[in-house]
Amino acid sequence: MTVHVLGVRHHGPGSARCLRAELARLRPDVVLIEGPPEADGLVGLAADPDLRPPVALLAHVPGEPSRAAFWPFAVFSPEWQAIRHAVEAGVPVRFCDLPAAHSLAARPGEPDAPGAPQDGPAEAGAGPRAPGDAAGGTDGDADGGGEAAGETGGGPGGDEDGGAPAVRTDPIGGLARAAGYDDPERWWEDAVEHRGDTPFAVIAEAMAAVREGHVPEEHEARREAFMRRTIRGAVRDGFERIAVVCGAWHVPALTGTPGKAWGAGLPPAKADDALLRGLPRAKVETTWVPWTYGRLTARSGYGAGVASPGWYHHLFAAPDRPVERWLTEAAAVLRAEDLPVSSAHVIEAVRLAHSLAVLRGRPLAGLAEATEAVRAVLCEGGEAPVELIRRRMVVGDRLGHVPDSTPMVPLQRHLRAEQRRLRLKPEAPERELDLDLRKPLDLERSRLLHRLLLLGVGWGAPRPSRGRGTFRESWTLAWRPEFDIDLIEASAWGTTVPSAATARVRDLAAAAPALPVLTALLERCLPADLPQALPAVLEELSARAALDGDVTHLMAALPALVRAQRYGDVRGTPAAGLAAISDALLTRICVGLGAAAGGLDDDAARDLTGRIDEVHAEIGLLDAGEEAADDRPGTRWLGALRGVCGRSDLHGLIEGRLVRILLDAGDLDTARAERRMSRAMSAGHPPARAAAWIEGFVSGGGLLLVHDARLLGLVDGWLTGLDPEAFVGVLPLLRRTFGAFAAPERRAVGERVRSLGAGAGTGPGDRAGSGEEAVDDERAAAAVRTVLTILGRV
Repeated sequence: MTVHVLGVRHHGPGSARCLRAELARLRPDVVLIEGPPEADGLVGLAADPDLRPPVALLAHVPGEPSRAAFWPFAVFSPEWQAIRHAVEAGVPVRFCDLPAAHSLAARPGEPDAPGAPQDGPAEAGAGPRAPGDAAGGTDGDADGGGEAAGETGGGPGGDEDGGAPAVRTDPIGGLARAAGYDDPERWWEDAVEHRGDTPFAVIAEAMAAVREGHVPEEHEARREAFMRRTIRGAVRDGFERIAVVCGAWHVPALTGTPGKAWGAGLPPAKADDALLRGLPRAKVETTWVPWTYGRLTARSGYGAGVASPGWYHHLFAAPDRPVERWLTEAAAVLRAEDLPVSSAHVIEAVRLAHSLAVLRGRPLAGLAEATEAVRAVLCEGGEAPVELIRRRMVVGDRLGHVPDSTPMVPLQRHLRAEQRRLRLKPEAPERELDLDLRKPLDLERSRLLHRLLLLGVGWGAPRPSRGRGTFRESWTLAWRPEFDIDLIEASAWGTTVPSAATARVRDLAAAAPALPVLTALLERCLPADLPQALPAVLEELSARAALDGDVTHLMAALPALVRAQRYGDVRGTPAAGLAAISDALLTRICVGLGAAAGGLDDDAARDLTGRIDEVHAEIGLLDAGEEAADDRPGTRWLGALRGVCGRSDLHGLIEGRLVRILLDAGDLDTARAERRMSRAMSAGHPPARAAAWIEGFVSGGGLLLVHDARLLGLVDGWLTGLDPEAFVGVLPLLRRTFGAFAAPERRAVGERVRSLGAGAGTGPGDRAGSGEEAVDDERAAAAVRTVLTILGRV
């Protein structure tokens, strides 16, 4: 019986290549791999060609999806290559790390909890930690690259007895410094990744030297105790050639005394059993889920991540002439973006990369040299193309795939079926999707995306449509691995996407804190086509509207309600009862608007003006298709605005805005509007109120002033008649008002003002419109002298 402990670097292409060759040489009859034992039954799926990395093992506690952990694998991960070798050779595979049932049973902050501080940063977006890997050191995994950086001491909070915090060491950093390197990652690449012939015995010897005198903290000790227990179990089961694939840091703890039978120098079985006795347990479920290279990066927060998974994939897939192949592919990427890159560029870039490697004493040009060659030669110093190469190639946008036979919750399986039916393939890179809702396929796609949003699965993000009309929708699609966790969590609501979204909407309606939240939920519910959820939302909406006496709340709620009513009709999903509720809300708004509009300060007046604009913009939808009548929504709304506009205690901003709305609607003729404007800008009103009145009046756009000379003349006469102090006081308000106009509108207003001055024939405006430039010779003299000096004529 022989036990071969093979220390690797997680996600190391050199380790993966060497491991594959070593396993072919050893021909073990069982392979033990660092990972959760609960996933032993899933290893056989690796034989399915539809299980394509990057993928991850997911372990979660049923009913508590936030308590979950991922174990990601890429094609260049040594563990994945070990699984593939065993499956192809028909050799049993067992995972040997501490069971997820123990680590997920611990609560946050406890030593064995997922995401506990001593284990390093949690997998971003997942909440819990990634598999037994670490915090620190290099860009990679210091288990022979990165894991050990977080596992060589106690947690940052000290030991259980409240002692001083344990000091973490970086074993790869120590070996790199001993070799004269200042960058541990570069040393590992030069010593292992770029060589491909480093024997596992050398790695084991190096780790033994680094671990000399090291006392593992509790969590690390339990992990290694369980690994030894699993090896003993394989020995008892009669296996003769046992291969153990683990992070290089753990090799000394699993090997024992070199040159002796396995087990010599290791803690006895009783000691390991005592260490593992009494650990908390939780019921967990495991499955395979797709992963992405973007989530495999160190910058994503994954403790065992690598900074350049795309580069590592390339090194594994192209062991011969990797630099030449890399730069050729980079040139193809740049050409696809219409950037001029020739074969001569590629040749010079290869030469530069190899020259830099020679100058730096490296056995092979690495990513740093290749990137500098890309920047200097292919991109000619430009940073934007370099960032494109980094995103497309260095990191990559590869998304894995799992077969249909993979264990899934019913909601996941239903979504997968819907994706196939609607021909919506989940992909990692962002892509734009434009939908025409008049087409049945596009309408079904839209409903699916809206339902997923209600479930908290943001696969699709709505964006402004390129087309016009309510039959157009535009989305940005990008699949993320954490959506599988979201689907598991959402499975508590139902087994299909429509049923789960319906149940979720009902709960959201019951918990909605305010009326606008309910109407926004209703607006989201209609495009999702959830007719069984609508009665609950409408019932809650009607009850809340009857009890809410705040007019601003009612005004905030009405626009979404009107849009929902109109949009539902467009999509063919009308909601009975919406018209009655919106009509009741409008009636209460019209009655209470006068009391709500009086005696407001600047901020409250601005807020109410915005509410009035929102309601007015949507009232037209209620009038669409109705015959002219006194009880039409638009008629009632304009009557309410007319009654409020006559109040004497209105803020200038509100009064000016109401006059403009009534004028545009034809409810107020130009002569009456002029009288109101003239009265608002009379000497009896403070300049600040007059400026606010003008702001409210022209906030809909400046074209009215361009086409109505009398209104423009009133504004111009009021402004030119202000004394200097009043002018300075209202100038910021006027700049804000006129600065909101489009440049052509401002230019047209200026030209009209000039023509007004030309027609009047008096005052400062005459010179502006006389066709001659008004020049003050005394003030211009200094500028003239400066110009003459520049021209050399003085």
